[in-house]
Amino acid sequence: MFYELAADSWGDEERAAVQRVVDSGRLTIGPEVAAFEEEFAAYFGRKYAVMTNSGSSANLVAVASLCYRKDRPLQRGDEVIVPAISWSTTYHPFQQYGLKLRFVDVELDTLNMDVSRLEEALTPATRAIVGVSILGNPATLDVMREFADRHGLVFLEDNCESMDAELDGKKAGSFGDIGTFSTFFSHHISTGEGGVLTTDDPELFGLARMIRAHGWVRDLPDWSDLVERTDDAFSEAYRFILPGYNVRPQEINAAVGRVQLKKLPRMTKMRRKNLETFQKLFADDPRFTIQRENGRSSSFCFTIILDPAMTPNRDVVFDALRDADIGFRMITGGCFPRHEAIRHFDYSLVGEMTNGDRAHDYGFFVGNHPFDLTEQIEKLYEVLDGVCAAPEVKDKKIWQVA
Repeated sequence: MFYELAADSWGDEERAAVQRVVDSGRLTIGPEVAAFEEEFAAYFGRKYAVMTNSGSSANLVAVASLCYRKDRPLQRGDEVIVPAISWSTTYHPFQQYGLKLRFVDVELDTLNMDVSRLEEALTPATRAIVGVSILGNPATLDVMREFADRHGLVFLEDNCESMDAELDGKKAGSFGDIGTFSTFFSHHISTGEGGVLTTDDPELFGLARMIRAHGWVRDLPDWSDLVERTDDAFSEAYRFILPGYNVRPQEINAAVGRVQLKKLPRMTKMRRKNLETFQKLFADDPRFTIQRENGRSSSFCFTIILDPAMTPNRDVVFDALRDADIGFRMITGGCFPRHEAIRHFDYSLVGEMTNGDRAHDYGFFVGNHPFDLTEQIEKLYEVLDGVCAAPEVKDKKIWQVA
């Protein structure tokens, strides 16, 4: 394809790391995972990291850990403030643990939660807020952190799309009580499949380690005081104290992750260079709304929202992109309350999801990769400029003005 939606970022070093693990004979969670967790935590300025088999699993383990902590655990019926736009597994763990969602609309230009609506979203039942930085663009994480602290709320930060983004010099993913990350194939670093959660809280770290692996105590660090140990080594090896999962990563994932983590600054720099090219072409064109950078974006991709005032026919745009061999897709997971899955949730809307709906109905994104995309981005603009010509150009059908 001329302009891929996702691209392989592995090189010879990653493939050598895979072979090293295969040759070692230790394939399941072990020393490579431990080393990757230590290096990952250090890179993002956190005390602890727990690797999982996906970013979705990191979210699941994070929510479960918050439900089993000793003081003020999240409980069934508690309310959680969430943005209208995110990936589905930002929301699913809350439904699975019996919590109620309070959806807040996003800002059209950043695609992140509109924090001016936070006080309106707050109720006596509110116990947590979820900050999601969409597609590399940091949310207003400092405001969310202050809001959570002022109201005694848990702050969970879903940073699965925005690894290496920064706000005021602080890494996105390090503002929350827990931050989650994804290392899926198309993400900022790729372990094939994988995810990570980070925290500075030793209790949450210990809970996450247990919940990741069956709910047993075997994976607790020696210094943890979460449980009182016995002298019966046989029983301790299979002592289950929490309802857990098996969402452990493999050694291959971690070994590749260690290589990719070293490359992350260079890859982010290249993504940002591509972002500058995209912004120069699209930023001042009123036909298209693109993301306004908040802080320092790590530019997962390039979002485009067509101007609904011109009643555009998005299918015509998509046909033009297909003809030009350019990949595209929905912005993250779209406006989540619009999906059929919402019927399984206990939820409420804080006003209208006007901007979330607009992004859902008129938006899409194309890929960004850690290599030069100048030719692809210029072609993208050429295609969109042609198909989205002014309405007075009679042979162009995109703008169907009433």
